[in-house]
Parts: sequence; structure tokens; C-alpha cells
Amino acid sequence: MRLRRALLAPERPAPGALPAPAAAGPCRDEADRRLIAERLHLVTPFEDLITHLYEAMFRRWPYLRSLFPESMAFQREHLARMFGYLTEHLDRPEEVTATFTRLGRDHRKLGVRPVHYEAFEAALREALRKQAGHQWTDALEQAWLRMLRFAVDAMVAGADAALTEPPYWDAVVVGHELRRPDLAVLRVRPHEPYPYRAGQYAALESPLLPQTWRQYSMACAPRPDNVLEFHVRRTGAGGVSEALVNRTGVGDALRVGPAAGTMTLDEDLSRDLLLVTGGTGLAPARALLEELAGRRTGHRRVHLFLGARHREDLYDADWLAAMERRRPWLRIVPVLDEGPGAGGPVADAVHRHGDFGDHRAYVSGPPEMVGATVRRLREQGLPGGRIHHDPVLGAGDARR
Repeated sequence: MRLRRALLAPERPAPGALPAPAAAGPCRDEADRRLIAERLHLVTPFEDLITHLYEAMFRRWPYLRSLFPESMAFQREHLARMFGYLTEHLDRPEEVTATFTRLGRDHRKLGVRPVHYEAFEAALREALRKQAGHQWTDALEQAWLRMLRFAVDAMVAGADAALTEPPYWDAVVVGHELRRPDLAVLRVRPHEPYPYRAGQYAALESPLLPQTWRQYSMACAPRPDNVLEFHVRRTGAGGVSEALVNRTGVGDALRVGPAAGTMTLDEDLSRDLLLVTGGTGLAPARALLEELAGRRTGHRRVHLFLGARHREDLYDADWLAAMERRRPWLRIVPVLDEGPGAGGPVADAVHRHGDFGDHRAYVSGPPEMVGATVRRLREQGLPGGRIHHDPVLGAGDARR
């Protein structure tokens, strides 16, 4: 907190002062979109552009380095996906607005303020010029700035709309259970009431890796005891998932970011439901099943397709079997990629199983699986408005 106050409170001296931001203009004009797309090769691969960007930003405003984690690998990957998403969705301003509004709300936990966006813009301008060299033009730079400012406006609006909400909740681990050597179920109790809905996710920060946040879905519906459950699979050494799985125990402190995500149930369940999961994507489906089981009204039928590579990967099989026995409206279909009884990718299994064009679908798991399943469901005629999944911005694992 002391560093954060020092960063945000003082005015900086003239050397390295930030340029005054120009009036924001949304990148909706077809000429801007065409110009950015036609000259995209000048500033890609984005990984190189991002290297120049951070070099410029930390050279000009070194105090900003403390807002970032010690390892910048994930941050660089995440920003590359953001640039890719933004340049590929310029013809869908409403979708871009919704995505970056959510990001702005989420970035409050990092201590990000409007002045930091100005620094980012100045550093990006320098990086674009360096990456593109003599082929860079004023017209292209202005198109990029309009695109960036459109996204930043949405982020600032998202942050402003959440001013009455804490940027994060301090919490304590009250349960830690290893289901496999690489997978743990964490039960976490925030010190204050934590508002969320079944199917949503939140970012977690461990004191072992300050300023390093990773997103995990809540695996339970809201409970009277305010305990949250997260399923965490270790995806690599030295990251948040490794810290949570192997170096965290009961009594340890964590921070929990605000709940986000749209994989929530309608009040009126007028259609049968299809849940498609892979890996720890089971977590939000489990939360949805908990909420369904707790409702006093009748249900439509629910199909849960549970994708896994091997049968041993079905880590919550006992809970699911008990749920299926007690709930006649639920049918669970395990889909294995390998081994005896393998049925191939879960998206193909859903397609073979029958017609779900009249259902409401919820899809969670690795980005490749989510993308393939969504495509298959649309091929069956299921409208996009009835397919719920959280944004898939790239194939990188956001939970390392």
C-alpha cells in the first residue's frame, strides 16, 4: 500500500512528463479499420512490439515497474492477446466495449489509474514507430490511437462504474485438498461478504507472487458461510497455479478480485440446458448444478458432457455420480480423448450425440475446446445468444 500511495499521490517532475491526451475517438470508421489491417504486418509479431513498449515505458517512467509482477512473461502474453483481439474485432465495437469495460473494472486491483493509460499510450506510440521504421505514417498512427483510446475509454468507464466496490477482498484459505499431484481444491473465505453468482470467475493473488493475478472459476454457488471453492490445476513451475497447488495451505492469506463472467443461469429456465466442460472447466458447471439443485421450482433436463484425456482425469467423479443419482433431470456423459472407451474430442461427441439446437448451452474449459464446441453448436443451429462462455482471447493458459 505504501508503494501504491507513492505512485498515485505525487505529481511527477517535468522530465518525462506525460503528453496531454488528445480527444478520444472510437475506431469505428471503415478507413481506420482498413488502414490498420493492411499495415498490420509493420507492427507484428506483437511480442516484439510489446518488448519495445515496456522498454520505453519503464525507461521514461521507471516508477511504473512496481505495478507489474516480477516475471513479465504472462503480462507480455496477455497484452499480445489483447492487441490481437482488438485488431481482429474493430468491426464489433459493442463487443470490444463490453470486453474492455470488464478489463477496466478488473484492473483496479492493480492500482491502475487514468494517468497510467496516458503513459501506456505514449510508450506505445514510441514502440510503433520503432517497430515499423520509416514505413510508419501519421495517418496510421492516428488510426492506432483512435483504436487504443476507444478501448481505454471503455476501461475507464468500467473502473468508474465500480467505484463503490472494493478492488479486491482479503481472504484466508480454510481448506486445501490435493485431488491429484497437479490439482488442488481450495476453499477460501473472504473477510467481508463476497458477491457473485454461480458460473462466474475471479482472479486470485498469492503473497508468494505479489502483483501476479490469475483467473479461476468459482466451483460452488453462493453459500451462507461465504466460503468460495476453486479448482486449480498446476500448469507450470514458478507460476500462480504452482504456488496455489504446492505451496499454499490452510490459514494462508490470499486476495480475491471482483467476480466477473456471464455464464450465469436465467431466472426463467424455459429451455433444456447443455453443459460442456473440459479439465477444470468443470468448476463453473459444478456451481451451476449446485444452483439448479437448490432451486425449489422444477427443472428442464440437463446434459453435462465432461471432457477428459484419461479416466483418471475425471477428478470429481464421485460428486458427479452422486449428483446424477439424486437428480433425475441430470444426465452426465464422460468423453475420453484416449484409452479404453475413448470418444475423441468433446466437441465432436456433442455433435454426434444429438441435436441441441433448442437448448441453452454453457461451455467452459481450454480455449481450443471452447472454440471448437461453440462452432459445432452453431453448426447445429444454436443461436450465439444462447451459447454462454467467457471470452476466449487466445490459446495461452491464463491460470499459470
